[in-house]
Amino acid sequence: MKVAIAADGHQVSPHFGRCSSYTIIEVKGGEVINREEIPNPGHRPGFLPEYLARHGVNCIIAGGMGPRAQSLFSQHNIQTLTGVQGSIEEVIDKFVRQELEAGKDLCDHHSQEHHQPCAHHDEKTAISSGDKIAVTAQGDNLEAEIDPRFGRSPYFIIIDPQTLDYQAHANPYRELSQGAGIQSAQLLAQQGVRLLLTGECGPKASQVLQASGIRVVTGVSGSVQETINKYLKEKTNEYPG
Repeated sequence: MKVAIAADGHQVSPHFGRCSSYTIIEVKGGEVINREEIPNPGHRPGFLPEYLARHGVNCIIAGGMGPRAQSLFSQHNIQTLTGVQGSIEEVIDKFVRQELEAGKDLCDHHSQEHHQPCAHHDEKTAISSGDKIAVTAQGDNLEAEIDPRFGRSPYFIIIDPQTLDYQAHANPYRELSQGAGIQSAQLLAQQGVRLLLTGECGPKASQVLQASGIRVVTGVSGSVQETINKYLKEKTNEYPG
């Protein structure tokens, strides 16, 4: 079997046609016997299914894909597996072990709800015990100011709200020409984050965050410490006991 994985850097792309490249693997006897990277030649109607079919691909993996594209791939006898997130290496490993499952399709062609903005700061956003909170920050400590840009934030401060222990993660995607928000969203999902506090986030990043089960509060400002204290105080008052 020959599989094409829509890729943005080291992560699975949320859209098969807008990815930067395709990681193509050939699997035989439960092992990867060949691997190559090919650039995305461009997203033109009806072109990519034929293009990948010429490369011998019979399965494509991506975060999302519109129904028309899925139909065209089917006409070329190419199976589609969508709603997949994570690193390319992780996805390949799960695919080879036959443990990879489809998830919620991330393609914004399906519903207008994907274009809705992130949640506002005054919405009720409870968290459960064990959930982690991420805050976009300009520095690597609790005294740092909130960075209003989600995907371009220099740091993510990830906090355990029960113990108040935290870790600062430098954002490796902030300088990307495109896809910084999407990649950052996938990074937070891998860290077990369930709530994000930030200034703003774009619709595509919001879509990936939502699909990953991460709730978002926007319009946040001040220092990380002040924001966390204020948030936890509000939630304690809102959900007493």
